[in-house]
Amino acid sequence: MKKIVYIDRISHKVEEEKVYGEKYIHFLYGKKVFRKVAHFLAAWIGLSIFYGWIQKSFLSRKKIIPFIQKFHINTEEFLDSVDSFSSFNHFFIRKLKTTARPIIPGDKVAVLPADARYLVYPDLSAIEGIWVKGNKLSLEELLGPYADARRYAEGSLVIARLAPVDYHRFHFPVDCTPSPSFCMGKLLHSVNPQALKENIRILSSNKRALSILKNSLWGDILYIEVGALFVGAIHQTYEPGKRYTKGEEKGFFSFGGSTLLLLFEPGKILFSSDLVQASSQGIEVLGKMGQILGVYKENISG
Repeated sequence: MKKIVYIDRISHKVEEEKVYGEKYIHFLYGKKVFRKVAHFLAAWIGLSIFYGWIQKSFLSRKKIIPFIQKFHINTEEFLDSVDSFSSFNHFFIRKLKTTARPIIPGDKVAVLPADARYLVYPDLSAIEGIWVKGNKLSLEELLGPYADARRYAEGSLVIARLAPVDYHRFHFPVDCTPSPSFCMGKLLHSVNPQALKENIRILSSNKRALSILKNSLWGDILYIEVGALFVGAIHQTYEPGKRYTKGEEKGFFSFGGSTLLLLFEPGKILFSSDLVQASSQGIEVLGKMGQILGVYKENISG
C-alpha cells in the first residue's frame, strides 16, 4: 500500500499516516480484482450495523488502551477519564475539554470544523470538478435535489478526512442558522485516500447528510457529512433553525473513518495560504477543530 503522508499544521513536518486496518483497505482497494468485493461490502449496510454493535459491546473496552498507545492519543484532552468509557465506541465518540480546542475569534474568520486531514479547492471551475484517475466528482450527484449545483460550480470546496484515530465530533465553522439535515446515498465505501484515488465518486454515492448553514455575511454554506465503511451512523446533535456560534457542536460519527465536505459560494472565502499551498500539491494538512480555515473575501464579496 502506498504511503499516506500529510503535513502536521502544528509542527509543520511531513508525517506518514498510521492507517487503522491498513491490510484490509489494501486488500479491497489495492487490486482491481477485489473491487467488486469492496462494492458488495459497501452495499451491505448490515455489515456496518453488526460491526458497530460489536464496537458498542462491553467486551470492546479491552481495545481502548492498546489503541491509545499505538496511535499516541493525548488523553489529557478528554473530558472524561479513560476508565469511564463503557465500550470502544464510547471512547471513539469522546468529548474534549473546551480548553483543548480554542476557537479563533472574529465574524470574518471561518474555522476548521473537525480534527481532520484537509484539502481545499478555492475555485471548482478552475479544475472542472475534482479528477482522480479520470473520475470526476459531480456536484449534481453530490448535492442531489437539496441544493443548486450551479450556484456552487465556481465556489470553494473543503474536504476534511477524519481517520479512526481522530476526535470524531464535528462543529460549525462560522456563526450560522442551520437547516434540517437531508439524507442521501446508501453505500458505505472506505474514504481512505487509496479508495478515493480509485474512485472519487465514492463521495457522491456513500451515505451522507447535507445541511445548509445560513449566515448574512458568508451566504449559504453547504455542510455535508459522508459516512464510510463501518460508519453507518451520522448523528446530528444540533437543532435546525436555532442560531449557533462557530465552534459549537453539530454532531458526531460512530466508529470508523469519515469525511466532511464544505461548499462556499463563489468569492466568499480566502483559504489560509498553508492549506492552499499543500492542496495544490495534493498533500493533506492535519489540522485541529477551531484553527483558522480562511477569512471572508471582502475585496470580492459584499
